[in-house]
Amino acid sequence: MTGRSSGDARLRPVGDYEKRYVDGESYVELAVPVAVPAPDAASQAAAFRAAMEEVTVALGKPSIMGSHGDMGPFYDSEPLWGAPFLRWRGRPDTLELRAGKSGPELVLQPTDPAENWFWRQGVGEEHAISGFFGSNRDQANVGLGFPGGWTARSWETVTRSLGDFLGALPAETTALGIRIGMPLYGRNGRSAPLLFDVVCGDRLSIACFAPDEVDAAALGWGTVAEFPHTASVFGEDDPVWRVDAGGPGEPKGRALAEMLVATARAAGANDPTDLIIGGEAGYVDGYHVTYYGLGLPTG
Repeated sequence: MTGRSSGDARLRPVGDYEKRYVDGESYVELAVPVAVPAPDAASQAAAFRAAMEEVTVALGKPSIMGSHGDMGPFYDSEPLWGAPFLRWRGRPDTLELRAGKSGPELVLQPTDPAENWFWRQGVGEEHAISGFFGSNRDQANVGLGFPGGWTARSWETVTRSLGDFLGALPAETTALGIRIGMPLYGRNGRSAPLLFDVVCGDRLSIACFAPDEVDAAALGWGTVAEFPHTASVFGEDDPVWRVDAGGPGEPKGRALAEMLVATARAAGANDPTDLIIGGEAGYVDGYHVTYYGLGLPTG
């Protein structure tokens, strides 16, 4: 019992799914709800952000941040609006602020089981790991291991992974208090020019740099006149083609992903590995970030 209006604490004992990741522990987490906001994405993201700011004042900047995507620790399902998390890594225990089913939760967990679970998901199969993971140079991260990733083998896989990522992105960046800038390059057999620029803070904006022979308007792209908010992100004249996908809970992830994939293919990308995440995207507010859930190469 916590005596908080947000609800009681929950102990998660080691069960059948957790046994392979533990070494003598009886429990894999103690979760304490800290708020129960309205279920919409904007309210959930705001509550997470408020909890983050409060804990950061007490403990300092977290050493790890990211999103669990659609697969939480030990195979839990995650909230539909987004699955951001922050970790203050320690030994033998780690404190995590997590997006829970009803609102943000503080989770005390033994460090090794959680990290062992994550590391062992790097098996190379499609969708083996979702979300993204970032760590900084905090001394607490000494000895931190990183799993291998996976590679998308079909355009349908890219569409699904991009759709999941883009649909939740503004809610997650708002909750975490970060801004992501992700250039995507499209290999066309001769070179790999910049094709898209995905920018997300409290709103998601995407610019398109498709060659002139691609009919961007027919594929769903608009101009600054149609998406005036993008003027503050990309300027008013160049690039010509862009879209404002909205704030928390607003992006239509699947539709956006279909538009990006159709544009990439029209621009000459023949294989999913021809869509490349720019290395610049890996540096976010002092964290080095790996976008595990996309299944795309980085270059």
